[in-house]
Amino acid sequence: MKLELSASKKQLAFLSATADEVLFGGAAGGGKSYAQLMDALLYGLKYPQSKQLILRRTFPELEMSLIRVARSVYPASLFSYRSTDHTGRLINGSLIDFGYCASEGDVFRYQSAEYDTIRFDELTHFTEFQYLYLLSRLRGANHYPKQIKSATNPGGVGHSWVKRRFIDPAPYGTEFTTEAGTKRVFIPALLHENQFLCEADPHYRERLEMLPDSQKKALLHGDWNIFEGQFFSEFSYSLHTCEPFPIPLDWRHFRTIDYGLDCLACLWVAMSPDGDVYVYRELCEENMVISRACEEILARTPQREHIYATLAPPDLWQRSQESGRSKALLFHEYGVSFTKTPNDRETGWLAIKELLRVGQNGKARLHIFRTCPRLIACIPALQYDPQKPNDVATEPHDITHAPDALRGFAIYFARPTPKEDKTIHSPFRFADMEEDYHGASPEEREYLRRKWGL
Repeated sequence: MKLELSASKKQLAFLSATADEVLFGGAAGGGKSYAQLMDALLYGLKYPQSKQLILRRTFPELEMSLIRVARSVYPASLFSYRSTDHTGRLINGSLIDFGYCASEGDVFRYQSAEYDTIRFDELTHFTEFQYLYLLSRLRGANHYPKQIKSATNPGGVGHSWVKRRFIDPAPYGTEFTTEAGTKRVFIPALLHENQFLCEADPHYRERLEMLPDSQKKALLHGDWNIFEGQFFSEFSYSLHTCEPFPIPLDWRHFRTIDYGLDCLACLWVAMSPDGDVYVYRELCEENMVISRACEEILARTPQREHIYATLAPPDLWQRSQESGRSKALLFHEYGVSFTKTPNDRETGWLAIKELLRVGQNGKARLHIFRTCPRLIACIPALQYDPQKPNDVATEPHDITHAPDALRGFAIYFARPTPKEDKTIHSPFRFADMEEDYHGASPEEREYLRRKWGL
């Protein structure tokens, strides 16, 4: 049987791409899903008994797009679909599984599977964990080429890691090789390059032009530097980052941290006499126990650098049920003492927005040294929480740690200094000090007395 297929130049580039990991897309209307399905059909016919997996984030998305289109464009003489297991079968025994991963744990349903090719439709809807786990399912005893082929628009929960993995390392359309030897390529696709859609729906571009600016930049122009749902859309690399310079020792220096075993994020922050804020050093490491975390923090803090306060969130003062001791106390015992900051998330994020705001002089108050790549990458990647419009989404969790540390400083920086209560003769200068003291264990009270000089 002879197949008659039509494809644009960019779709042909996707079909013929031989890199280990291929990403196709950018703007809406570039013909991504059609190219993905055509590529799957051609691969399955070329390699008998092969196995492929095509994924969307949810089953309704899968059913309304890929499954529906596949059943309408694949020749019935070559392809059959069984809805009970969402599997398509080609005449030569090749299989195309249609799958979804609504939650991170859904990837484990594929833990015993083997695929020759895995395809993600709308890759930025997936987390990096889901992508990397499913990458491990790319295996088999045959000699068929093994590839991950994906399509997507900018935006979504995975925008940051997809941009980092495919967009940033090389010019568009240029195949590059990672340190591990993996070959990757990003093939951009814009609406005007899909002549089939432009001819069939000449008003589609007009409808995209009517979208809000951030959506228009992402969906019409394929702009990876801004996307709908971006919490800190005001962040600008040129305005808010700077080349390193020696921080004067007489400026006030802080450390601010977010800590969990999954990640320690510690930022060093300095305030200039005119009130500008400079993040001049960062430490972001995974799987660090408290003793090791303290070693690294202290090793990166020169002795000549006087740290006015090391700021930490309230959850580090919660006592363990097993030991009755808090993480704050353990940090203190290893040489890093904390000052507790409020955990008002919404106020903290708004405080960062105030620091990012450009004044009448054309400058912002927040400056991040370009030697702090983790913070610089994570701030523009944060998205709005769909349930709380003034809060940041907590997923993907790996991009929240460094911004959470900055949030702790920002809310401390923006919070008015409490006035000393002179009417009550108390050893505590502020009401929150007294609250912390009376809620502490005897061991923690001793730590607080030493810290406050009582």
